Amino acid sequence: MRIFALLFVMPVLVAGCANVGLRDLRSNSKGPDEFGIQPVASLQSPASFSELPAPTPGGANRADRSALAEGAEAFGGRLGDPNAAVPASDGALVRHASRLGVTQNIRETLAESDAKFRSRKVRFTQFRIVPVDRYNQAYRKEALNPRAEQNRWRNAGARTPSAPPAD
Repeated sequence: MRIFALLFVMPVLVAGCANVGLRDLRSNSKGPDEFGIQPVASLQSPASFSELPAPTPGGANRADRSALAEGAEAFGGRLGDPNAAVPASDGALVRHASRLGVTQNIRETLAESDAKFRSRKVRFTQFRIVPVDRYNQAYRKEALNPRAEQNRWRNAGARTPSAPPAD
């Protein structure tokens, strides 16, 4: 009976020592979701109330913030119309990035292949006694070894100024 109790209690104790870290995004709290709250810009009175646009139900508010626009501005750029033509100042960048060809539906293709990959890797993984980091488990063979990659680039003669010094 003691052996049975030990076989039952030991996995439970080991599972209690798991460190799921930041990969477990589920909330076990009944409180508000702090990531669901969007800060808004401060309200300002317009110069002329007669020049305000007509309200559009479900449309954007002038006080709404845009994370994409703020991120682009923080990096010294500006966020324009995503469907507009590429500005002339970015022409060289676009030509260089598309020099080997452009796949038009790359996002859909990658999402589909990733879903297939994860479904192949998930077989029989639901039968675990202790919690497992499924992300690392699925993508283990696809991850880069940062130190080996750094050494590979250094051996090829590339400068790596922001990397730690060589061993």
